[in-house]
Amino acid sequence: MILDGKKTSEKRLELLKEKIDESGLYPRLATVLVGEDPASQLYVRMKHRACERVGIGSIAIDLPATATTQDVIEAVNRLNHDNMISGILVQLPLPPQVDTHAVIEAVAPEKDVDGFHPVSLGRLFSGTPVFSPCTPLGVMTILAEYGINPAGKRVVVIGRSIEVGRPMAALLINADATVTIAHSKTVDLRSITSHAEILIAAVGRARFVTADMVSEGAVVIDVGTNYDEEGKLCGDVDFAGVEPKAAAITPVPGGVGPMTIATLMENTFAAAQMRSCRRLI
Repeated sequence: MILDGKKTSEKRLELLKEKIDESGLYPRLATVLVGEDPASQLYVRMKHRACERVGIGSIAIDLPATATTQDVIEAVNRLNHDNMISGILVQLPLPPQVDTHAVIEAVAPEKDVDGFHPVSLGRLFSGTPVFSPCTPLGVMTILAEYGINPAGKRVVVIGRSIEVGRPMAALLINADATVTIAHSKTVDLRSITSHAEILIAAVGRARFVTADMVSEGAVVIDVGTNYDEEGKLCGDVDFAGVEPKAAAITPVPGGVGPMTIATLMENTFAAAQMRSCRRLI
């Protein structure tokens, strides 16, 4: 079975548009982009197009590649104090001279729709999330859409990044899964992954997960976005080799990627709802 993230995201965006229309709210997302990296520019444009589709207003703050940490923090602080802005997304990665952690911590937690602020992550890891990082939360949505319940399942997450691997594990633990995090220092990785009922690959290496690493009938989630030696877009999983063994698998493209943007839209609307409730109080 192919877990179609694009189809799921389309469904979620249509439902979200209806909710926004009925709410009477006008959520607004602000993006902060530093420099002119083509991939980052593309991702930001995709997010603004999604905003337009569902009825979320958006503004773009573009800073030069020479911007300092203070420049970026000042831009973030202006957005923090702008009552018209529901959510703030700082596009990563930032240039090397910018302190990424300082910038993320500058975002007001109530506007942290990307879910990377220490307060957001702390709440996630304590089991009371408000905003979870969009990619792992999108994975949970795909699983739910296809009726795949992680409760009681043996789940292996390959990758321990703060953007995907660690919050992915936290969401799964909150859903009562038994979770193992594997990474570059893991010894005999195959012996661990081959026992997984759900395998999530988030390592950033093209076709890293091969058929011999996957158990028969496993659910395989590919979070990777890579380009192979021929310049072809691919994931962390060798799809052609693994798909025949898997009970369900996400493709690349068309799997987790679209769900990341859909989840960002949902987080932004949630931020607007919470802000509206605070005003009423």
